[in-house]
Amino acid sequence: MLKIGKDIGVDLGTASVLVTVKGKGIVLNEPSVVAVDIDRNKTLAVGEEARRMLGRTPLNISAIRPLKEGVIADFDTTESMLKHFLYKATGSNPFFKPRVMVCVPAGITSVEQRAVMEAVLNTGAKDVFLIEEPRAAALGADLEIFEPFGNMVIDIGGGTTDVAVISLGDIVKKDSIRVGGDKLDEAIVRFIRDKHNLMIGERTAEEIKIQVATADPNTRKKSIEVRGRDIVSGLPKNLTVDSDMAFEAIKEPVNSILRSAHKVLERTPPELASDIIDKGIVMTGGGAMLHGLDTFLTEKLRCPVFLAQDPISSVVRGTGIALEMLDNIMDTLTSSKKSV
Repeated sequence: MLKIGKDIGVDLGTASVLVTVKGKGIVLNEPSVVAVDIDRNKTLAVGEEARRMLGRTPLNISAIRPLKEGVIADFDTTESMLKHFLYKATGSNPFFKPRVMVCVPAGITSVEQRAVMEAVLNTGAKDVFLIEEPRAAALGADLEIFEPFGNMVIDIGGGTTDVAVISLGDIVKKDSIRVGGDKLDEAIVRFIRDKHNLMIGERTAEEIKIQVATADPNTRKKSIEVRGRDIVSGLPKNLTVDSDMAFEAIKEPVNSILRSAHKVLERTPPELASDIIDKGIVMTGGGAMLHGLDTFLTEKLRCPVFLAQDPISSVVRGTGIALEMLDNIMDTLTSSKKSV
């Protein structure tokens, strides 16, 4: 059994769940997918095993993602998934009552906050603390957020994009939009359906996004052959998708991210804006790894934009750092003691 500390950090993402344990680092990284037997109302698989079932299940089995756009869409399934992941990550026994810190989107409502805390408390946690994803991401990207300087973060997850300017340890200006990696996949599916009469699955769309898509068509010229179902004939069909096609497909969600970043910069106090121009803007999250996004935003925002060293784990890594200083920052967090 894994010997663990008293504090656990969770990046409860739309696409994946990462868990860090105080003193141990990141101990789990799995897709946020659950396979359920509908007839028996029984969980069959969680995480990577369930992800492999997406789009390939018989009628009585449903492979679902219980989080949509950064928040809980299916409470019971989320609770079941969390119990599985926390037990797998910690090897915990029923007498272990940890303090758990969970990352949430910056624009989450009080009702959505309560749902997250209740789901975590039902797994056996003693206390639950919520930290905004961009603040955790900034910590994980090694930004000096407790200094009187402006730091700007764009965190692009599976379901949401959070943009924030941080100074003296807290958020000064922020914006949160429900656009992320999933919206990019949906845009690709929709474009290929509308322009080429071909239905493809979300895993194929994700492969297109990773292999050939770009936010800057001048910097990438690749192509990939995909298979799907012809809408007209109903038969299988192949299609070659290149970078220019993928760029057209994802243009609107990429522009939504640009508008969100622009809005935050417009509202940022001049002194902090000056700091941001000097230091640049950091991008974190899996969606930030879209090819050419850093150069696209640098050109449009007229400010250096660069990718964090480890964008996927920045948020959960920052949660681990926040856990180390929990007693000092507790007053700036939403907690189960105050809210539940």
